[in-house]
Amino acid sequence: MFLTTIGMLHHRKDPETVFKSYAFAAVAKAEGMLFYYFTPRAVNFKTRTIQAKVLEDGVWQEKNVPFPDVIYNAGSPEKLAISKNILRQLRKEIPFTTNSIGNKLSITKRLQEGKEFASYLIPTESVQNEEQFYRHIQKYKKVVFKPVEGRKGKGIYYISILANGYEVQKDTQKERLTKDQLDTFLKNQLAEEAFILQPYIKSSLKNGQVFDFRIHVQKNGEGKWIITTVYPRVAPQGSIVPNINNGGFTNYLEPFLQLQFPREAFNIKRMLEHFGLSLARHLDDIQMVKFQEVIDEIGIDVGLDENGKLWIYEVNWRPGCPPAFYLELDVVRHTIQYANYIAHHQQEIKAQIQAAKNLAPAEKTIEKPIVAITKSTEKTTEEPIAAITESAEITTEEPIATITESAEITTEKPVVPIKGRAGKTTEKPIIAITGSAGKTTTKAFIASILSKNWSIFESKDYWNTTEHTKKHKELISESHKAVVLEYGMAYPGVIADHCEIIQPNISVVTNIGLAHVGNFDGDIKGVAKAKSELIQGMDQKGLLILNKDDDNSKWLLTDQFKGQIKTIGIHKKADYMAYDVQYKDDGMTFNIRLRNKEIPMFIPILGEHHVYNALNAIAVADQLGFSSDVIQAGLVFKKPPRRLTLYQCRNDILLIDDTVHSHPQGVRAALDVLGEIAKGRKVAIIGQMRELGDLREEEYRKLGAYIGDKKIDQLITYGFRTEEIGIAAQKSGIPAKNIHHFINKDQLHLFLKGMVRRGDTILVKGASKTNMFETIQFLDKQFKA
Repeated sequence: MFLTTIGMLHHRKDPETVFKSYAFAAVAKAEGMLFYYFTPRAVNFKTRTIQAKVLEDGVWQEKNVPFPDVIYNAGSPEKLAISKNILRQLRKEIPFTTNSIGNKLSITKRLQEGKEFASYLIPTESVQNEEQFYRHIQKYKKVVFKPVEGRKGKGIYYISILANGYEVQKDTQKERLTKDQLDTFLKNQLAEEAFILQPYIKSSLKNGQVFDFRIHVQKNGEGKWIITTVYPRVAPQGSIVPNINNGGFTNYLEPFLQLQFPREAFNIKRMLEHFGLSLARHLDDIQMVKFQEVIDEIGIDVGLDENGKLWIYEVNWRPGCPPAFYLELDVVRHTIQYANYIAHHQQEIKAQIQAAKNLAPAEKTIEKPIVAITKSTEKTTEEPIAAITESAEITTEEPIATITESAEITTEKPVVPIKGRAGKTTEKPIIAITGSAGKTTTKAFIASILSKNWSIFESKDYWNTTEHTKKHKELISESHKAVVLEYGMAYPGVIADHCEIIQPNISVVTNIGLAHVGNFDGDIKGVAKAKSELIQGMDQKGLLILNKDDDNSKWLLTDQFKGQIKTIGIHKKADYMAYDVQYKDDGMTFNIRLRNKEIPMFIPILGEHHVYNALNAIAVADQLGFSSDVIQAGLVFKKPPRRLTLYQCRNDILLIDDTVHSHPQGVRAALDVLGEIAKGRKVAIIGQMRELGDLREEEYRKLGAYIGDKKIDQLITYGFRTEEIGIAAQKSGIPAKNIHHFINKDQLHLFLKGMVRRGDTILVKGASKTNMFETIQFLDKQFKA
């Protein structure tokens, strides 16, 4: 039987000094492969042999061996550079693992050019001299200053402007410097190596300690990307660098998330896994197009800011083994198995590369150097545009997502006159949102934008009862420059009570739908009248935002309102209109005209209905004088949990989690998303909708017809009387064999276990009261990537 031979290439002559070499040799033997260790100088091209080291009976023995089938590229690129001619010749004859994706600057340039992940990049400036540094720190106020070629969290400084100088922090040590002292410090640092500068985006725990996540991604023995591990890294108290080699510590992911993010633990875990796999595939595609080769392992360091927005801190193409949890064996096993794969599947890999090139826009082929060394006096192989930091905190004066050198971030005085309850003029916007759908997401968008420049008070997600509003009144202080609240209701008089407790001067009514219509004798006008209590209870000379596309909003009582009314829309002419609305893999894009300029927008959440929520926020922010740059940045927000959240499972199965609220309008919106993003079968699991009252039968019938129009491949209904949806769907053309109904969740899950296929996109839609999230958890566990 033919055995694959793996040669481990390293710059050190003695494998005893390379601790991981023993593990690789042992695993290769266990996997039934031959393994040896060698340096470039041991290669003889004339005889096609290598004077290598072979592990026999626990001892490294020197032997003359034939060329291997594959080379595991394990040495330092800088130290192997002296042998670049030997490496270049070996690459022509033998496949290599572990291809370089470049330094921090070049990786970020690739991601910026690729655009798909550009919104996750921290704005970065290359610093060549002191003048550039001072220009940038005036812009950001608090910055991270770090070497371009830095590793393991070394050489990172946190620098901030003080009233009478500057503060420089390294690890836990802080020092105050005058400008002259900082000049000397900068000159010394820049004379040694190249540096970059970034705004400091703080990713911190409840106790203030800085943390990030390391996502370790590898290819396996089938050539497919897999998650090896995800783990948190926590900086020592007082330090800004969570790197393990710099005194940080770690923990198991799931208990860490349960402790720090109990409500969002599941979503964060799946988000990190999906993000890691997606980014790895994206960089792999770029590598194939630019350099005609593949990559097989990366470590991605990411943080979560105070809004839950994910930021890329660093991407390493040689992440090493995780520092705990006995995962070294997993890393080594995947590396050995993948080496075996590429030894025997070169034709498939070449076909992948060609396919990637065919799909990519036309560009010049680049001859990749064996190694790229960057020093302060040398030119990098790719022009620096941006890079990535270990950890950071962004200031509220600047936008997060689209910062340019000339970007002006201004907050003018409010356009709207604002009054308090006693008629006293105030410049504190008190913003209240109500509506049948979209309240929480609209609130989150508005709060995210305003918090870029102001200290604000935002009500917690789903805290929208009058009891919550009473608590909010006690928590709002003079330090808050704006207040953003959500006013919920299920019966008449409730919103009037909200306004009696806290009177808003800016109000948003997202839409009027069938949520709670059963409490109004099935009369949509009754719902509109109850929502109108916000219009009647707010400051009558304030600002009101309404949805021009929502037909039922015509029943709102606006005749007596004396303030400004601004409208939003997509299909009907409105003050704030979105056009060219498009679905992307991770959200929606659209354009809007603000102050006579066309502005492109992106939101990291799927569905046209969420574009309306974003328009509400844009209208409020624009009326308050916020610039388009800040609005763009704020729309990249902390998405409320379980709102059309995507989970990528194995076998290309995609889950759509929309399991918080359920009413006909929301179900249709979720079905629209399913129809837009599904690449294989469209599977819809629909739970019971409550509080429809006498309209239940009619609305279930309409929904079944809508499902038929959407050509859903498999319809599963769950709960009391939801079979009526299936009956209507069958009448609309869905085959009876593709419609299933359950009232027992265990039976539903057993059915799904056998029904789900490769490539399915599965929507789970239902209200929290029906516990449909349990079905998401079951599917995620059953088909975990």
